[in-house]
Amino acid sequence: MSLLVVGSVAYDTVETPFGKCDKMLGGSASHFSISASFFTNVSIVGVVGGDFTEQEVFDSRSIGTNDLERIADGKTFRWGGRYEYDLNVAHTLFTDLNVFADFQPKLSDESKRSRLLFLGNIQPDLQRGVREQMPDAELVALDTMNLWIEHTRDSLVRTIKGVDVVIINDAEARQLTGIPNLIKAARELLSWGPKALIIKRGEYGAALFTHESYFAIPAYPLESVFDPTGAGDTFAGGFMGYLASQEKLDESAMRRAMIFGSVMASFNVEEFGTDRVRRLTHAEINDRFRAFKRMTHFDEIPFEVK
Repeated sequence: MSLLVVGSVAYDTVETPFGKCDKMLGGSASHFSISASFFTNVSIVGVVGGDFTEQEVFDSRSIGTNDLERIADGKTFRWGGRYEYDLNVAHTLFTDLNVFADFQPKLSDESKRSRLLFLGNIQPDLQRGVREQMPDAELVALDTMNLWIEHTRDSLVRTIKGVDVVIINDAEARQLTGIPNLIKAARELLSWGPKALIIKRGEYGAALFTHESYFAIPAYPLESVFDPTGAGDTFAGGFMGYLASQEKLDESAMRRAMIFGSVMASFNVEEFGTDRVRRLTHAEINDRFRAFKRMTHFDEIPFEVK
């Protein structure tokens, strides 16, 4: 198996200034796996209830669901949120964990042999337990959120020490380290053990930090942004999916993966839920990748400024 994701599969209710969707496929594992499936073979470890009716979405993208646990008499995790005109400002309206409240990841032998692992936004103890079951994974990345930083910080720090890449947003980086300056916060976080850190900055793009270098990209300019839900997981799916398709996982590959992650996230926000990403073609992905290259390319001047 090429790539494994452990995370949530959910039903979301989302309201933005541009519309409302009462029940759509959501969850970190859903957004991640659909995005990653355009680059590699990906499988999910998660849990759903007997009310889950979106299996066809995963089947249509050849996403492995053998380790997606189904509890017939339970209800699938549900989340509701409302966004303001500034789509960076979100309000949680409800969170019904349902079957996800007692989620204990169960990995098949095949899943344990996956080359790459992404630990979606779940409780840090669960993330660490999965990581310990996959000691031979070539590259392991982790996502988290403010809830775990606030309430389970010590456990999260222990988990971070055992992964290769951390993917978080700018507010989470500051909260986690207690350092307001992002450059200093990144250096502090890298000192805990990861080889690389990606800080997502929403409409301002993303930055890749390693112990030796720094690489930043802008966000793709969009005229229509309808729903940012799942954009971070879609970014991670594009990033990890592209890496899984590469033989050599060096910094050059990570930089290209950053672009593909941003490409996938830019499509995600154009419609509610996973609808836009599910309909993507490889031609559309490659066209937007080339657009990113044109946006960030410039010629060297033939002389030095004096």
